[in-house]
Amino acid sequence: MKYLFLLVLAASLAWTQKVDTEFDETTNFTNFKTFRIADGNVNSKAKLLNNDLTRKKIESEIRLRLTAKKLTELTTGRPDLVVRYDLGSARRTEKDVVRGPRGRVRGTTKSQTTEGTLTIDLLDGTSRELLWRAVAVDSERDPAKVQEHLDEMVKKSFDKYPPKK
Repeated sequence: MKYLFLLVLAASLAWTQKVDTEFDETTNFTNFKTFRIADGNVNSKAKLLNNDLTRKKIESEIRLRLTAKKLTELTTGRPDLVVRYDLGSARRTEKDVVRGPRGRVRGTTKSQTTEGTLTIDLLDGTSRELLWRAVAVDSERDPAKVQEHLDEMVKKSFDKYPPKK
């Protein structure tokens, strides 16, 4: 029973977080050795998400993930990569149609969710061209839950870096 609960819990976490990446296929990502984190954007109506602590949490996790991949953060000079991020959160209303046993419409239901979307871009340090992008989406009703999942969203994003061609 305990294992079934853990399996269901893991499946629910996988359901609420989705990460998609795209990248420039002509780029050799093994050539990059340094990075700098640019000022990020946090665009949320929820004060819990729209603050400096959230920025610090995201930047700290980005720093952790890139240094784990043997990249070095530069504070001066020109880095190989510039990291830019954007966290958005918006209320969204979804309508579902409820059908009866013969397919007839019996009514509709509405549900409101808060969708947290974290976009992380890696730009060429010289040309500022976009080289790699990860978009992590965490659909939750509660901005506090989105905040709790930020580190996992960053981790899952950088699990896909460097990209496999």
